[in-house]
Amino acid sequence: MSHWQQYPPSRPRSVENGLKARSARGAIGSSWWSRRFLDVLESFALGSRLTRGRTYARKGQVISLEVKPGEVRAAVQGSRARPYRVTIGLAPFGELVWAKAEIALSEQALSSAKLLAGDVPPELEQVFADAGAPLFPRAVNDLDQRCSCPDWEVPCKHLAATFYLLAEAFDTDPFLILRWRGRDREQLLNRLRELRSEPAATNAATTERGSRPATAGAALALAGLSETASEVDRFWLPLPLPPTPAVLDVDPALLLRQLPLPGVSLGGEALVQRLRPAYEHFAKTAEQSAPRQHGA
Repeated sequence: MSHWQQYPPSRPRSVENGLKARSARGAIGSSWWSRRFLDVLESFALGSRLTRGRTYARKGQVISLEVKPGEVRAAVQGSRARPYRVTIGLAPFGELVWAKAEIALSEQALSSAKLLAGDVPPELEQVFADAGAPLFPRAVNDLDQRCSCPDWEVPCKHLAATFYLLAEAFDTDPFLILRWRGRDREQLLNRLRELRSEPAATNAATTERGSRPATAGAALALAGLSETASEVDRFWLPLPLPPTPAVLDVDPALLLRQLPLPGVSLGGEALVQRLRPAYEHFAKTAEQSAPRQHGA
């Protein structure tokens, strides 16, 4: 970015089919992860500078936005004929960090289920913090902000507009923030599926050796839990239902006694008396057919 002392104010060129922020007024970003991202930026004392790009974001001055591992690229139309090139760098996590995070997530049944369902749980931030690599930048220097415009302030309005559109992109696809940190959606989900299936395979092998009842092993395998599953996890495991008779011994006229007496227009007590023989006939038919069904 060139370091000009000053330059005359100018109006940006209009853009057709630009990327417009969905929010027409007020705050931008609706999900916890997009709001958290913007809150982090504002904590770096960038709040007043960020607002410079809000109008650009809402007017559709951002022409393109691409999130890649370690880098966000954008093209933003300003006052000049050629759009400005914007890049925002954020160091991707190494494989060791991802391995720790993936193992931790695989051991959290609820978090894994949310991720596999396309949602990013708030616990994800703590998982990466425990792995020694905070998900969001900790300081402004963690972000490598570059723009080809002549504005010497960082962020300029082109960078700020990109930040806002990036936050809304996180709303649409929460996995973009993980892609920015170095892991594609399918890579992460496939790894979680693998890790979640490993305890099931171990349980199945143990059951074949006869070291525990097959029903317990199948239940744990279906739940994707290890043998050291907590009591809270075991609470949700399916339990066999107690045996119950196929047919209950109930008075055939019970239903007629339970229902209110029909109105006079429907026949009143006379209708009940007509229905009673039919219910008794249905009961006898059921008793006669029950032995044949059992024998079949």
